[in-house]
Amino acid sequence: MSTFVLVHGSWHDGSAWQAVVDHLEAKGHQAFAPTIAGHGKGVNKNVNHAQCTQSIVDYIVDKDLTDIVLLGHSFAGTIIAKVAEAISDRIRRLIFLDAFVLNDGESLRDNLPPHYQALFDSLARESDDHTLVMPFELWREALLNDADLELARSSYAQLSPEPYQPWIDKLDLKQFYSLPMPKSYLYCTEDNVLPQGEWGWHPRMSNRLGLFRLVQMPGSHEVMFSNPIGLAEKMIVAGRD
Repeated sequence: MSTFVLVHGSWHDGSAWQAVVDHLEAKGHQAFAPTIAGHGKGVNKNVNHAQCTQSIVDYIVDKDLTDIVLLGHSFAGTIIAKVAEAISDRIRRLIFLDAFVLNDGESLRDNLPPHYQALFDSLARESDDHTLVMPFELWREALLNDADLELARSSYAQLSPEPYQPWIDKLDLKQFYSLPMPKSYLYCTEDNVLPQGEWGWHPRMSNRLGLFRLVQMPGSHEVMFSNPIGLAEKMIVAGRD
């Protein structure tokens, strides 16, 4: 059995994984879903990427978790890459779930299409705390396009503003790219957040990993809400020895 640590994406906190965690545990695995610093409702949003990373490192070390399968969704692909640099001895495999894989020296923002760069810059300027509020229309059509309106609304209510600083921090990933750690890319084929093709998740992001295991499933970017059991089963495949 495996020990999974599931790291959520932007606008989320650890509770987004609850249904997935329940299924993994029902199958006999251990599963943990920490919340990244600066994420969730009613917390200080003034964080940078390094602080976000450190919060996950601290969680893993404080719980003394070892031999873990560390999964990052979306934005958290950059978190797990930096966590892997810090505590590689505790990690058995990395799984990138429709996740950003940056080239050395890039920021998350650098990897967005121009229309998203403009939107995010505008949202951050309009906020009073340098955060991004997810527009419901974007959530409904691009992120959770495989769910009905009721699920779209109930899941949207769980979101909170996203700190923008971690998105514009440039990341030194030289050490990450020198690690011999096994990696998987879990790709949801209906994920339309990044426009399919030139800007898409796979193969644009996945191929940056070099040697990796590819696992695919139907579903949107937010498949943890629309099909948590199916996602948990694919995580088991992506994380197996």
